[in-house]
Amino acid sequence: MNPDWLVPHWPAPAHVRAVCTTRLGGKSVAPYDSLNLGDHVGDHPLDVGVNRAILHQAIHARPVFLSQVHGADVVWLSEKTPHGTPADGCLTAQSGVACTIMVADCLPVLFTNVQGSLVAAAHAGWRGLAGVGGYGVLEAVVDEFRDKALVDKAQDASEIIAWLGPCIGPHAFEVGDDVRDAFAMHDPAALAMFAPADSGKWLANLNGLARLRLDALGVTEIYGNDGGQVWCTVSNPSRFFSFRRDGACGRMAATVWLE
Repeated sequence: MNPDWLVPHWPAPAHVRAVCTTRLGGKSVAPYDSLNLGDHVGDHPLDVGVNRAILHQAIHARPVFLSQVHGADVVWLSEKTPHGTPADGCLTAQSGVACTIMVADCLPVLFTNVQGSLVAAAHAGWRGLAGVGGYGVLEAVVDEFRDKALVDKAQDASEIIAWLGPCIGPHAFEVGDDVRDAFAMHDPAALAMFAPADSGKWLANLNGLARLRLDALGVTEIYGNDGGQVWCTVSNPSRFFSFRRDGACGRMAATVWLE
């Protein structure tokens, strides 16, 4: 794999593999340079096809690219699941099928369990993370994870391991009252994840909000993005795509699979 890509440092079993691409190592030209994996952003389709083939060949598994709609729907993947399936989370117990999430500021979250029997991925932008009535994409993935693993929902989720990838950082994600209210109305602790911005709006800590949700679900084994600037998509233009920074840009992918 490209040495610039991010390989999670998490205590997953050896047969659970994961990686998050960066913008480097592909075919696309500016403003999608170079490893753009999104086929919906205006890039040349042939270049996107080459880039997706690069990822496929590098991981020796089939990445399934969803049609992400900033919601909370999740799907189970098989080797026959078509690209473009509408969902913002996906799970699989089949080897050789890679749960894949595309991002360019939103937070990708990868999952497995201590047994390595399942893997999952979630697209946690603020809308999907907030969800409806406090139930968002992370809750949906964890519920499916527990059901498939035959774990009683009343028990904790201590066997689930999560890794958070790069996203827009807490100093760069300016939002309005609507975003703050969407989280705070269901969890007052979420207020601590919003700091006043000079503009009169709020600076949101997307990574921190995700950690709050996972902690509430009983997921305590959380690795990856700690909110530092090295993880911020906006602050690292040579490495990460960022829609908030650039507008027209490519998409990176966080993917997890069973060998």
